[in-house]
Amino acid sequence: MADTPEVKVKKRVIAILKSIGAYYAMPVASGYGNAGHPDIFVCYKGRFVGIECKAGGRKPTALQLYNLEKITEAGGLSLVIDEKNVDSLIQLLGANHVG
Repeated sequence: MADTPEVKVKKRVIAILKSIGAYYAMPVASGYGNAGHPDIFVCYKGRFVGIECKAGGRKPTALQLYNLEKITEAGGLSLVIDEKNVDSLIQLLGANHVG
């Protein structure tokens, strides 16, 4: 089965995170967790980052936007990454290079 466009974005994000040595986790949504959390949690250079991955012009839901806003309010960085800006992720994270 072929990857969906969003899965392709997630795979590219993960490859970038690995290349710069960032810690990341992809929490699984369940009945016991928080709904609307970002797809990928990252710690890079001491900063918490929440990344919501989208593709095909899709936008985050109101609940996803709320959670991204809460991350920003708490001092973290929140990003919505899609196929159009995925290659900007290195600059958005403040990384100097891909290893």
